[in-house]
Amino acid sequence: MVEIGKKAPDFKGKDQDGNEISLQDFAGKKLVLYFYPKDNTPGCTAEACDLRDNYQRLQQAGYEIVGVSKDSEASHRKFIEKHALPFRLISDPSTEILQAYGAWGEKKLYGKTTMGTIRKTVLINEEGIVEDIIGKVNTKAHAEQILAGK
Repeated sequence: MVEIGKKAPDFKGKDQDGNEISLQDFAGKKLVLYFYPKDNTPGCTAEACDLRDNYQRLQQAGYEIVGVSKDSEASHRKFIEKHALPFRLISDPSTEILQAYGAWGEKKLYGKTTMGTIRKTVLINEEGIVEDIIGKVNTKAHAEQILAGK
């Protein structure tokens, strides 16, 4: 499980173009690792577009951004193209990364309990240590949440 002040769990996955991506790729950089349920759904689109619209500000603050969901590489590619997203998305169909970061579990929707992706964001510093965990994500102002704490 991921905890503030502890080393971030290592991960390896494939991005929208089938390229391998891992935590080591971000050594010496700050990383916004955000977990979201599904490409092209209203909340997930609002969140991705807010990060896109504030991408320059986030980069100026030293952050790289990577999104993670169960969606396929092809779905991620279409999502990126449709919304001109400037960052990479990891396909995690096995939920291995989602589970390592506590972003997979029981959810209640309309009184029904299901297993699914829990929307959250983990901020990782240059040394790979978890700086913050945002559990209550404001999809329309997520960049502000990220920048407010730093």
